[in-house]
Amino acid sequence: MSPITNLTGHLLQAHIFTARSLELAEILNQIVVAAKFVSHKTNRAGLTDILGDAGKTNVQQEEVQKLDEYAHDVFVRLLKQSPYVKAVGSEEEPEMIVFNEVYHDQAQYIVHLDPLDGSSNIDVNVSVGTNFVIFHKQSLGQKLLKSDYLQPGKNAVCAGYVVYGSSTMLVYSTGKGVHGFTLDPNIGEFLLSHENMTLPEKSEIYSLNESYQPKWDKNFADFVAKMKTNQDISGKPKTARYIGSLVADFHRNLLKGGIFLYPADKKHPNGKLRLLYEGIPLAFLIKAAGGYASDGKRDVLKIVPADLHQRIPFFVGNRPDVELVEQLLGNKH
Repeated sequence: MSPITNLTGHLLQAHIFTARSLELAEILNQIVVAAKFVSHKTNRAGLTDILGDAGKTNVQQEEVQKLDEYAHDVFVRLLKQSPYVKAVGSEEEPEMIVFNEVYHDQAQYIVHLDPLDGSSNIDVNVSVGTNFVIFHKQSLGQKLLKSDYLQPGKNAVCAGYVVYGSSTMLVYSTGKGVHGFTLDPNIGEFLLSHENMTLPEKSEIYSLNESYQPKWDKNFADFVAKMKTNQDISGKPKTARYIGSLVADFHRNLLKGGIFLYPADKKHPNGKLRLLYEGIPLAFLIKAAGGYASDGKRDVLKIVPADLHQRIPFFVGNRPDVELVEQLLGNKH
């Protein structure tokens, strides 16, 4: 019989029961439990009153979906139960959520997350997801400083995502490979299904919202046009695949090879995706899988966030594709 490995066991085996691995295992366990709750609600979305908007907007002035609120609440409540988590940054909150209870006095970790990416797709039965990244506190003492939660991605100790689709799958990395675990609903456990995931060398897919083409920079528009022809870097046309849920698009490209593109445009000159909640988690994972993520000028993992909800242009996937974007945009340093 093949071995059965769950997430906690895999993490501890990979890090040989160090103090850091035990702490991360406990934090990831809270994330796993929250993901099970969200997976259950997502699968029952058509049967319960959690579809549609909640009648208010978040800090990005976007309509908050009912399932967004539910996912945010579940993840924050469960992470608060960990004595190792000092604070949580969520796409749904304007400020950091700091835990000041006595049992958090020695907590040394900060978690940033997008509780439910692509939630507007729920009512049309399209895959959605959760992104997360974990940092270790840099300052000494109990007080949380801005420099603790505004760290560049290269400082992350763990990142991952959960995709809620035909099956629920959690993908994570501590920088030592990228590993996928699929939820077995019969036993309620995430089991190792994809070990040491790496990007295929062939990059055959491009993913972006082409309806924004009138707002694109001309050089970028020319680049996209070339991807559809034999002038592409691969020597043959790429295939367009775009779901509209970032986690789902990223997950497909991770497995099949390709590039996801979300450029700046006339309406969003600084880009639209969030550095901390979307850019850094996926940049951390793609690096561990052999790929690269850029904002069109530099490695996303080297960007020091200026604020919690900073936005960036985002290009992620096979390294030659992403580096070509940098070169064609004239921004390669």
